Amino acid sequence: MMELANLYQKALDFSFLSVEEGMFLFEHAPLADLMQIANELRKTQVPHGKVTWQIDRNVNTTNVCIANCKFCNFYRIPGHAEAYITEMPVYRKKIEETLKYGGDQLLLQGGHHPALGLDFYTNTFRQLKQEYPTIKLHALGPPEVAHIAKLEKMSHHDVLKALKESGLDSLPGAGAEILVDRVRRLISKGKCGADEWLAIMHEAHKLNITTSATMMFGHVETLEERFIHLVRIREVQSMKPTDANGFLAFIPWTFQDVDTLLTKIRGVHNLTTPDEYLRMIAISRIMLPNIKNIQASWLTVGKETAQLCLHGGANDFGSIMIEENVVSAAGAPHRFTYKTIQAAIKEAGFEPQLRNQQYGWREIPETIVEQTIDY
Repeated sequence: MMELANLYQKALDFSFLSVEEGMFLFEHAPLADLMQIANELRKTQVPHGKVTWQIDRNVNTTNVCIANCKFCNFYRIPGHAEAYITEMPVYRKKIEETLKYGGDQLLLQGGHHPALGLDFYTNTFRQLKQEYPTIKLHALGPPEVAHIAKLEKMSHHDVLKALKESGLDSLPGAGAEILVDRVRRLISKGKCGADEWLAIMHEAHKLNITTSATMMFGHVETLEERFIHLVRIREVQSMKPTDANGFLAFIPWTFQDVDTLLTKIRGVHNLTTPDEYLRMIAISRIMLPNIKNIQASWLTVGKETAQLCLHGGANDFGSIMIEENVVSAAGAPHRFTYKTIQAAIKEAGFEPQLRNQQYGWREIPETIVEQTIDY
């Protein structure tokens, strides 16, 4: 018989809880208890106690995509009047603005374009690095790597190695959604399966490419499937080489349902309450003792809920995202500037600390300009 007190102790000992144990906690533990345990784990894992945040910009390589994910309003099919591939003059303008706003990185992602193979990405990365050697490229994600590997008939390892050599600094945990194929068949059939997603991340870790892991929940998945997702991520993290960061952060966020096919055709709505999001953040910290940083998704849950998360396991507020087009297209309304994100962290009772993608601390540039939020 599972008892809360035993599971609490197991969690505080940084033990790996099973899917069943995690579900038992999620369903039976009072939220205050979960938050308190997660907060204790955070204090051990992140002893400086500051809340980190970042300045970067989400720039999309192309909006052409053949994956047809049911929760995405961003993509356009090949040949669509609004289809684009981003050209160098646009990158230059966006990078100049990013530097002006104090940013050090581009989060570079796009669709699965049927005609863009490895050369397109390696050439783009090389040129960006040549012109802006200080800018970091946190780029693509396992589904895009899988797409390139398929187009080129290459191994994941060889694709990742070529991307790294051309300037890829780190690999985002994009396209994880829920790492269970029943769910993926329903919402993102055109993307790689769960095993391939995890295999690509393991390859990246072996090449010492730092990655992050994510979860999009609150759609068609069951509670058990959320926990399978967490355990699978934890297993891959356990397999990383000792000197690699592996998954440096875990970022759970909620499905955004405005005008998406998932909502219009299947009637799926995001019903995640603030209480449930806080529970997921605390559970993420408890279920993932081998992942150091847990990020609260202010973009999808808003400032107030994200602030509470800092008292229940989260230690990172993510980026101010100078530009973000994908999640916003499905209705995520929240925005921060470099001043307001710090104010929000202080208001929650913590000291803000600007960081880079590797969680090294940065000084706020003296020449920084505050962005006017007009999107």
